[in-house]
Amino acid sequence: MLNLQPYADPQYFLLLILGLLPVMVGLYHGHRLKSYETLISLAFIIVMFTGAKWHEGVALICYILWQLAWVFGYTRYRKQHNQTGVFVCAVLASILPLVVVKLTPAVALHPSLLGFLGISYLTFKAVQVIMELRDGTMKDVQLMPFLRFMLFMPVLSSGPIDRYRRFQKDYANVPARAQYVTMLGRATWYLFLGFFYKYILGYLFGTVMLPRVERAALIMRHLYWLGLSPALIGVTLVYSMYLFFDFAGYSLFAVATSLVLGIDTPMNFNRPFQAHNIKDFWNRWHMTLSFWFRDFIFMRVTFFIMKHKLIKKPVRVSQVAYLINFLIMGFWHGVTWYYITYGLFHAAAIIINDIWLRFKKKHRKQLPHNKWTEALAIATTFTVVCFSFLIFSGFLDRLWFK
Repeated sequence: MLNLQPYADPQYFLLLILGLLPVMVGLYHGHRLKSYETLISLAFIIVMFTGAKWHEGVALICYILWQLAWVFGYTRYRKQHNQTGVFVCAVLASILPLVVVKLTPAVALHPSLLGFLGISYLTFKAVQVIMELRDGTMKDVQLMPFLRFMLFMPVLSSGPIDRYRRFQKDYANVPARAQYVTMLGRATWYLFLGFFYKYILGYLFGTVMLPRVERAALIMRHLYWLGLSPALIGVTLVYSMYLFFDFAGYSLFAVATSLVLGIDTPMNFNRPFQAHNIKDFWNRWHMTLSFWFRDFIFMRVTFFIMKHKLIKKPVRVSQVAYLINFLIMGFWHGVTWYYITYGLFHAAAIIINDIWLRFKKKHRKQLPHNKWTEALAIATTFTVVCFSFLIFSGFLDRLWFK
């Protein structure tokens, strides 16, 4: 049976273009073919979960039903009440399937039957809706718009993570012809750039170079303390380039397909390796994820601490919030020592960066600021980020323990 993974091969792109042609014609003439869009999106979602992945399709259906029950149950409750305990229960219930999926491999040593491609990103969407209902920025949720938001085909598997109100506004407002032509131009550019990133540079770094430098590092590990050989530097740099070009390429495909559908999905990357410090990096890297964590974890932890006066100094409040924020991010990637260490590493990096920025502000007259210091800042940030990606890769686990 036909099984197609998103943006994985030429056959997928060919079928995608053919399937979306009527949508393009409709939007060009100012009409959104809602029924056809729904059917073609469902068709592509179905072929993602056919064949050997049929059980993931069943898990997706069960997951959607679970989220519908909690989101609409909380929507109904929120119209009359606003108890914190009920809100917390709704959020915990919403993330429960993801928690089970993440914990099962660590506990039972096999993947969870509840897992499917895209469960993390769907959870971000569902939790966001519940939290905005709690805040009052959303008053109601309708069935079809919510399903359309949750199951938006271009971003289903790996994002970018959109916001419910922004998405619904794009869907409700069909772009004018000139605007849509511009969107198609952007989509074409993103598709070609995505091919260059993912299938040329991503292939070069991930398939050609990475196995070679990893092999060299494994061979040389007994010659150096903790295996910290020159080859490990190669692993660090090559894996960092692979991670960026592979994921950025996928994200460009997702945004391009969204644009064809008349939806201006947010970008995920903005020249992250040109960041001047680690905070600037997180404003450029996997932006929809980092902004989600900022808005729905960091800000809420900060508000909770300040509201209950758990910590007096504002500086300490932000430091604790950063620690919790990135620790959760680490666990979200997976329950392994290297993912958790990756989260803690970035928490420490951003706390140290904040300390440095306060010191720099206080002594700005004594500290030089020119193109050379900016270049040093970029190089330092790049080095720190690449080292964090080495941790993230899990290669150190192989180097040290296997």
